[in-house]
Amino acid sequence: MARARYWKMTPAEVAELSYDEKFLLNWDIKCTRQPEEDAIFIGVFMYRHGTPLDYTPIKGIVFYHNHIPNNEIPRITRHLRDRYGGKETKKGDRVFLADSKQFYDPVGISSLALSMEKTFDTKTVITLEFEGMSQEEMRDAGLPDSKLLPIPGK
Repeated sequence: MARARYWKMTPAEVAELSYDEKFLLNWDIKCTRQPEEDAIFIGVFMYRHGTPLDYTPIKGIVFYHNHIPNNEIPRITRHLRDRYGGKETKKGDRVFLADSKQFYDPVGISSLALSMEKTFDTKTVITLEFEGMSQEEMRDAGLPDSKLLPIPGK
């Protein structure tokens, strides 16, 4: 399988995985406040090859926000920058922490999700996208078939 996305995973499920980090293309943590219908959320993500800012890929953590009060944005930025460093750049509803620490390990991703839940009173779900893993490698890594969302293509 060329690419595979595992979605709606909990921090506990992700912490138990044992994949080879070289296969992880990107991860995304969606942090939602209740009630879910209000669509108040923070999304924290990292793309291995960088996140486009205009035409330039920026390496490091990025977050976006929806219906989050403007006075909370600096607190979210500070929380992430204190943990991972990086230089802040804003573009619309996205905040880039350029050159922040890059990590793709399951424990690191799970730890960040749990810290976002605790600090910002949210519930998190995690999406992981892999490239180049065989079915056997996915199974050995503990990736659950029930959370697999295949990506069409080569």
